Amino acid sequence: MSAGPRSLVSLPSPPPSALAGLGKRIVRGLGLVAFVALVAYVDREGYRDAAGGPVSLLDAFYYATVSITTTGYGDIIPVTDRTRLLTTVLVTPARILFLVLLVSTTVEVLAESSRRAFRERSWRRKLRDHIIVCGYGTKGRSAVDTLLAPGTAADRVLVLDPSPRAVAEANRAGLAAIEADAARGRALEDAGVREARTVVVATNRDDSSVLITLTAREHNPRATIIAAVREEENRHLRHQSGADSVITSSSAGGRLLGTAAVSPQVVEVLEGLLTVDSGLDVVEREVASDQVGAALRDLPAGEPVVAVVREGRLLRFDDAALAEPRAGDRLVSLRSMPEPHPQPSGA
Repeated sequence: MSAGPRSLVSLPSPPPSALAGLGKRIVRGLGLVAFVALVAYVDREGYRDAAGGPVSLLDAFYYATVSITTTGYGDIIPVTDRTRLLTTVLVTPARILFLVLLVSTTVEVLAESSRRAFRERSWRRKLRDHIIVCGYGTKGRSAVDTLLAPGTAADRVLVLDPSPRAVAEANRAGLAAIEADAARGRALEDAGVREARTVVVATNRDDSSVLITLTAREHNPRATIIAAVREEENRHLRHQSGADSVITSSSAGGRLLGTAAVSPQVVEVLEGLLTVDSGLDVVEREVASDQVGAALRDLPAGEPVVAVVREGRLLRFDDAALAEPRAGDRLVSLRSMPEPHPQPSGA
């Protein structure tokens, strides 16, 4: 991968930025300049310029700028006692307040930069065993929602997307994000792909998806890689590039549409299975020690087994090889989830 500067990480809920208040401070500074100019112009009879002439409105603003910034060229000076008193009582405090605004803004901007750098370093040190989601469009958002529903912590999910809008949306959802194209440069490296547990490739282009899958597999042979593909004919390319699981989004949607035309209620059941923590859920768990050697039909009826994962192979419940579960098997079963209670009106 090509070397380059590290991608900028956008963390969720950042502390208030000092730059956000910079505009207000500029307005306050300009207000102080206008105040001093007004004082000088109202009492213009007590000021003289270097040639001894009267002070105009432009001269008053010039005097205000050089005075309040403590530049003080001395070419416009107070010549009466009253004007010197007004300068001492009104202009000098304005100078001090302007300096306070200038110094505090500078210090806060520097402190904000330090805080951001410290926060990112701290975040990177903890970046282990996480999930990288490449693409935060419709598929990526749905994948993240499904990951978070059963209890995956939001700080274990990192989004990669080249769109600033998508990055901002991910931040609002409580996710860390990097504004970068996962198919280019060192974006995956910056996302900690070597330490990642899972990489979800949810981009909209099949060619980008293949490249991301190849790069992720090259950097992390142990990670689980799930890739989405738009066209069925490109499905085998994902497996060849190193994906553990490939989802054909267009074909899956088409099958649901065809099924709905014949059996609408079946589609509702399938949608329920795909919706986490609602209705029926498909769950995967390791076979319990007291269930090893028992017939599948003798397992608890509350969670009917529909498949078994054995040594990396998925065996259906009607497979002849599944006479009985073995140690190390993982059971794929159905679980009934309680329906969410509707909120009472006016709550």
